[in-house]
Amino acid sequence: MRQLTFVSLQVKEIEESKKFYVEKLGFEIETTNPQACVFKYNSGKASFAIRTPLESLEDRQVGIGVAVWFAVDENVDEIREKLLKKGIDTIGGIIETPFGRAFHVKDIDGYKLTFLNEK
Repeated sequence: MRQLTFVSLQVKEIEESKKFYVEKLGFEIETTNPQACVFKYNSGKASFAIRTPLESLEDRQVGIGVAVWFAVDENVDEIREKLLKKGIDTIGGIIETPFGRAFHVKDIDGYKLTFLNEK
């Protein structure tokens, strides 16, 4: 295997998730259709999608055990404060990791998004 090229997260309510990623987290939409929304990150150097389920998610918890990490240029302390002001209540504190300083946010489906200032 050479590299991971794309991640697609299955979500229960695509429109609500799209709203969260755009309005709360500030991601930019690259393309969208009724089944999926692709976000571009870091001027298109990385992208990921949220999509309607590929199988029934009824009575299932999604997101548990999945973490997606984003290396960011902005200071993680400042990003965390901005997100707190937007009312996101699923933000952890700043942590020191082997890779640098980071914090986690859970999206509305429980996926953990990590924002990292690399060492």
